[in-house]
Amino acid sequence: MKTDRYFNRAELEQVDQAALICEELVNDYYKLSSGQWLKNRYDIKTARDLAPHERVTGPFAQVVKYEGRKSDVPLGSSRFSLYTVCVQDPAILAAVASRRNLVLFPFLVYVLVHELVHVVRFLTFSHRYEHASEASVTLAEERKVHGLTYAILAPLSMEGMKQIFDFFEKWRVVHGQ
Repeated sequence: MKTDRYFNRAELEQVDQAALICEELVNDYYKLSSGQWLKNRYDIKTARDLAPHERVTGPFAQVVKYEGRKSDVPLGSSRFSLYTVCVQDPAILAAVASRRNLVLFPFLVYVLVHELVHVVRFLTFSHRYEHASEASVTLAEERKVHGLTYAILAPLSMEGMKQIFDFFEKWRVVHGQ
């Protein structure tokens, strides 16, 4: 029986570096000020730290919505949405391992930008969050987010990104459609 492999220490460092780059890229694309960038409204977790309901088969990551509340305020008006980007290490590692032309770091950058675009779209009500499952996201919304991901990353000069674009090309729609 094959067991799933999780990111090792060096790969986790790449996730951390990719997250920093992706946050800045998405922030710049949406022209969000530091006060608007909702750093405290999302978290990124890798597979080793995911709860069973946060694990999925197929997608490379998914966004799960939670409701938070300020601990010192008992009123319902203090509620807020918190989104968790659930990175699926086994799926990512399998995709990179099965294709010699894919490199982990640009793949992580693409996946994390994609998921942060989802978070921004949920937080700005550009798309309504329905369920804690990637399967609930419509095909049209997925294509739109892939198009936005491409628009954000296309100006970036990063070795290996062209191969990532090629890998995800069938999902992309032209931005603005």
